[in-house]
Amino acid sequence: TSTKRARGRAAGAGEPAKAPQEDLTRALADLRKRGFNRLYQKGRVYEFSTPEELLDLDFSQPVYVIADRLTVSEDIRSRMIDGIELCYREGRGEVLFEFPAESTGSAGGAAAESAMAGERLTFNERFECKRCGIVYQEPEPRLFSFNSPYGACARCQGFGNTIDFDLNLVIPDRSKSLNQGAIDPWTKPRYRQPFAELKKYAKTKGIPLDVPFRDLSEKQQEVVVEGDRPGGYFGVKGFFEWLERKKYKLHVRVFLSRYRGYATCPDCHGTRLREEARAVKIEGQAITEVCKLTVAEAGEFFRTLALNSTEARVAQKILDEVRQRLEFLDAAGLDYVTLERLTSTLSGGEAQRIQLATSLGSRLVGALYILDEPSIGLHPRDTHRLIEILKTLRDLGNTILVVEHDRDLILAADHVLDLGPGAGEYGGKLIFAGPRESLLREARNGSLTARYLTGETRVAVPAVRRKPARFLRIAGARGHNLKEIDVAIPLGMLTVVTGVSGSGKSTLVHEVVWNALDARRNGRTVREFCSRIEGDHLLRDFVLVDQSPIGRTPRSNPATYLKAFDAIRDVFAAAPEAVKRGLSSGSFSFNIPGGRCEACQGDGTVTVEMQFLADVELVCEECHGTRFKSSVLDVRYREKNIHEVLQLTVREALTFFSGVPRAVSKLRVLDEVGLGYLRLGQSATTLSGGEAQRLKLAAHLTQASSEGVLYILDEPTTGLHFEDIQKLLTSLRKLIEGGGSLLVIEHNLDVIKSADWVIDLGPEGGQQGGRVVAVGTPEQVARNAASYTGKFLQRMLSHNGERNT
Repeated sequence: TSTKRARGRAAGAGEPAKAPQEDLTRALADLRKRGFNRLYQKGRVYEFSTPEELLDLDFSQPVYVIADRLTVSEDIRSRMIDGIELCYREGRGEVLFEFPAESTGSAGGAAAESAMAGERLTFNERFECKRCGIVYQEPEPRLFSFNSPYGACARCQGFGNTIDFDLNLVIPDRSKSLNQGAIDPWTKPRYRQPFAELKKYAKTKGIPLDVPFRDLSEKQQEVVVEGDRPGGYFGVKGFFEWLERKKYKLHVRVFLSRYRGYATCPDCHGTRLREEARAVKIEGQAITEVCKLTVAEAGEFFRTLALNSTEARVAQKILDEVRQRLEFLDAAGLDYVTLERLTSTLSGGEAQRIQLATSLGSRLVGALYILDEPSIGLHPRDTHRLIEILKTLRDLGNTILVVEHDRDLILAADHVLDLGPGAGEYGGKLIFAGPRESLLREARNGSLTARYLTGETRVAVPAVRRKPARFLRIAGARGHNLKEIDVAIPLGMLTVVTGVSGSGKSTLVHEVVWNALDARRNGRTVREFCSRIEGDHLLRDFVLVDQSPIGRTPRSNPATYLKAFDAIRDVFAAAPEAVKRGLSSGSFSFNIPGGRCEACQGDGTVTVEMQFLADVELVCEECHGTRFKSSVLDVRYREKNIHEVLQLTVREALTFFSGVPRAVSKLRVLDEVGLGYLRLGQSATTLSGGEAQRLKLAAHLTQASSEGVLYILDEPTTGLHFEDIQKLLTSLRKLIEGGGSLLVIEHNLDVIKSADWVIDLGPEGGQQGGRVVAVGTPEQVARNAASYTGKFLQRMLSHNGERNT
């Protein structure tokens, strides 16, 4: 006979009864009023109708309420369902089936075997393991979000890291062996004892002490750090736990602070989700494992995910949405990006393309999309994908307005607005507005853009390529997706690193070359970034010329950055009126007290704090925005005071100060790099990233010599017109002629074809990249069939009749 049991409280609680006798009596009476007639304990049934039997119950042990007793047969389905529902309702979502061992029944087969065994089966409505009793949270969307307190790891609050001892600080140089002091805190005289314990333990376990720490097996590294408590060794972790108990001492707190940092959360291992979320798996994969996949890999995972009919009814629409969004991301050229990647690590172009993919998924109609240089960081191979996305958005009934310099994107436009003819003071006019086809006929009517698009004007290929003679060699470059590659960077040349998006260019240049040179300069090992570096002794210095702002205050401007303002101040200090008033060169500076307006301290504006509202900037009432005292403004040079001079553009200043060689030499360089339209006193906070980068280039060009200096640039053509690229290349060549070397990350084909040497990475992005595909002159790379860059370079070199030998 099969029986069903339901757990209750008191008489059916399954817990020791600790209530007074009257409470127990009341509980039993309540059970009887609700229709229950039998209790069960240790194989014996107790009838409510026989109160004497109840005296034999041991209420200190689990007691169960019998919901029903039945014999298994084909006609009991509805009765069994009713009994289960009753158990779930009355027994807090739990039901027990018990097959008495003494009853063989008439069912035979498997049921009889279960009956002979006295088997008990437990089922419940909770998300709980019926074998071990571990209770999990009921799965719901917020459980799988680390942005929700419900799903975030309790220890790290969903950040993935905690403030703990940083293993990179504890073991700063993994090329050292344990005997050489790989574990930094144990090299201090006060804490030599833990190292002695490690040596003793390592001897018994066969852990080598004279092998670089990075070459120890993963298990050996783990034991050194985590310890082996049963073996009597407490490890690095145990050492810091011991110190934590002594941090009431000042010197211990100071010591601990040296090794603290953001460490991977030990509970969630950096996944940021609570254990219950990580326990839910689809096809053996938890959500954290799926999020580690790239867009392309995740697309394949969900595309091949097979659902049965029941699962399909629940999840098919959701699955279709997931697949569609992944397809949009792939179409946007982001197939190499992992799903878990932090948005703070995305480039501007990648962030824009993700927003485009989101817009595609929303299927908006009648919207205006405004994009600023969406091709940033995009290889020519992937530009057509971006164009197709924009056309898809257009075909849905939207309007797309794009600020762009890329040749293919301009030629794909339906309508073109061309502004000019120059920049700054020399621009602001509408040169052309109309269909793309009509633009190409405007080459002779003042449109500089049209002349470059038609090939009438173009960036010419250098007549002679420089030949490499000296190299900076990197062996075993690693990091992210780099596959332990060997790279030789020629010095005294323009070297361009190319490859599709995500192929490892930034990792190679910034995280390997730059970090390795910095480590060597500061006497640290390079083993963290590469196996070895050679030829760095040929470099006197290395400089990163990026697009970060040149200053964060209104007082920083092009004239002060290039030190041209020093010569201008000297000119004013030599004026008769300045001499008469006893004004020095410093009196004409708004950065130091003296001649500047003290009410605004030379800013020209005053910030008014509005407490709960945003601060408001007002023009200074004292100097009316001129930044200087009236006595300083009274001094004039060629009918202009210092404030009026700062309002001149660079080109106007070249004419105005034609008799001041010190000022002209600095300002001419600004004009040569295409910044002749900037005002001398223009605030640095108003400059674009491309303008800031060219301003830094100009500063280096004003130096007497670039001999032995390696300049590193990352996509310097961002935001530049064809004409500006021409000027940029001229400036780069001047740096090389001054003895410098250039290492440039670039996708622009005009720059690549003008390079002396090309290092092409790939062949794809993400894990399919990180290898050297082609190396050599642009012509040699163009002949390499395996190089995507080479295919576009071949077309560029041959399209306009340029040499391709």
